[in-house]
Amino acid sequence: MNLSQYLDAEGIQLERETIVKLENFASLLHEWNQIHNLTGARTVDAIYVNIIDSLYPLTFIKKPETLLDVGTGAGFPGLVLAIALPGTRVVLAEPLKKRVSFLKYAAIDLGLSNVSVEAKRVEEVADEAFDLISSRAVTNTRLLLELTSKISDAHTEYLFYKGSRVFDEIEDVQHQLRYDIVQKNQRNYLYIKNEQ
Repeated sequence: MNLSQYLDAEGIQLERETIVKLENFASLLHEWNQIHNLTGARTVDAIYVNIIDSLYPLTFIKKPETLLDVGTGAGFPGLVLAIALPGTRVVLAEPLKKRVSFLKYAAIDLGLSNVSVEAKRVEEVADEAFDLISSRAVTNTRLLLELTSKISDAHTEYLFYKGSRVFDEIEDVQHQLRYDIVQKNQRNYLYIKNEQ
């Protein structure tokens, strides 16, 4: 299947120009991955599945003006969301050098002027509070909320890409949060809404 077919199957609507950028990202990642081992997604099809996983929340979240992605890795979900949300200022926090090199190269190659890459751990990121903080497979929910406390406020929302442990993790978070857990395939998307 090509990427457009994957997107259609999930009901994700994107402009043609955005789809082309996502396809170019997939080719670039596939090429770099042969040498640098950035992701377990070894084929372009596997990369497309990860792109769809990254994009699916666009069907239910509020579009942010600013987004911080914690531990972006090979670009999931942060770089993919940046491609789909060109009007959103996106900061990618990633401490591993080879991944940082790839993210910086991809942002330039794909012409993503809305992206900046912070080659550091999230607790070292200094910025204004973000509208949305996302993360996929980095750590548990409580720790993610603690690590991002200096760059969030009452308006900040969170989008965490989780597996089956999400239900235990959300019980472990003490304060009362307004949240939804959207289930899709093997993924649980934890969407913590702001207090407003």
